[in-house]
Amino acid sequence: MCLAVPARIEQLIGDNHAIVNLGGIRKEVSLALVENVVVDDYVIVHVGFALQKLDQEEAEQTLALFAEISKMDDL
Repeated sequence: MCLAVPARIEQLIGDNHAIVNLGGIRKEVSLALVENVVVDDYVIVHVGFALQKLDQEEAEQTLALFAEISKMDDL
């Protein structure tokens, strides 16, 4: 199974790379597959690549669902 998760761009670095925040974890990802990304945009990340930009509201809803699922795992 593949899972792509929303991440917020924290910093643009080098050629087509950025530091993103994945639930408190900062990770470098490639931006080679997306255009016009700026700090605070949300992107869908899979295996180190940003696949597409994501609307902020949609990203926040998805992250809230992941958090809810995580809480259920703790039961």
